[in-house]
Amino acid sequence: MFSNIGIPGLILILTLALIIFGPKKLPEIGKAFGQTLKEFKKSTRELTSDIADDVEMELKEIKKIEN
Repeated sequence: MFSNIGIPGLILILTLALIIFGPKKLPEIGKAFGQTLKEFKKSTRELTSDIADDVEMELKEIKKIEN
């Protein structure tokens, strides 16, 4: 995801964030971003699992019909 930014770009982004939000708010924003990312990944895993379960169930029903 960040492979195209590079170190100078990352330093620039962090410097701008520090200037805009200040040193007191930056850890809070980082924590909130981390929690949001964690929830997003969890939801994505659950959705993928639900879809895989549905597909598996449909395949079992198809095999039942064929026999």
